[in-house]
Amino acid sequence: MKIFAIGMNYAAHNQELHGTLKRPDQPVIFTKADSALLNQGKPFFIPDHLGRIDYETEVVVRICRLGKNIPERFAHRYYDAITVGIDFTARDLQRQASEAGQPWTICKGFDGSAAIGEWIDKEKFLDVQRLHFHLDINGETVQEGCTSDMLYRIDEIIAYISQFFTLKTGDLLYTGTPAGVGPVHIGDRLEGWLEERKVLSFSCR
Repeated sequence: MKIFAIGMNYAAHNQELHGTLKRPDQPVIFTKADSALLNQGKPFFIPDHLGRIDYETEVVVRICRLGKNIPERFAHRYYDAITVGIDFTARDLQRQASEAGQPWTICKGFDGSAAIGEWIDKEKFLDVQRLHFHLDINGETVQEGCTSDMLYRIDEIIAYISQFFTLKTGDLLYTGTPAGVGPVHIGDRLEGWLEERKVLSFSCR
């Protein structure tokens, strides 16, 4: 199982971190180790040796068939379910890596950094590019977005990734975060919502 993730896929988030609304020339791709996956409502243990840890709420899709060099017009056939996940980011380390021109592997792929919610069949949605989602922490909404604001749409991303990696059943794709990221703290309760359905709920320790 591979975990793919997209950086800089919402203009407002790009502005809050990088001071620009620019759309990247190609999708910004990074991966997480399989040990990053955090599911079934298990608690997230904040790694205090990594500095500030930020939540990044994202729509996640699940790959359902083998694919390589997938044409964009057929990409919708290659995922079957959608949920909300959290791409936890060691923000201090990310800034240091970016300034040094180094990869994001450690700051994005550490253990437990890919929280995942309950899967919903994509056929239950009229349009995957018009999904509203949000994150509540301790009962207060802290981040919200809509997939219509993506700079690269889901099908575009799948077609692009499949040029370099063979997609396999069970692979996951974190599709990018909107504006509003921020730090988590011990004792926080995180709840992720997709449309009107709570699909994610866990605590930080």
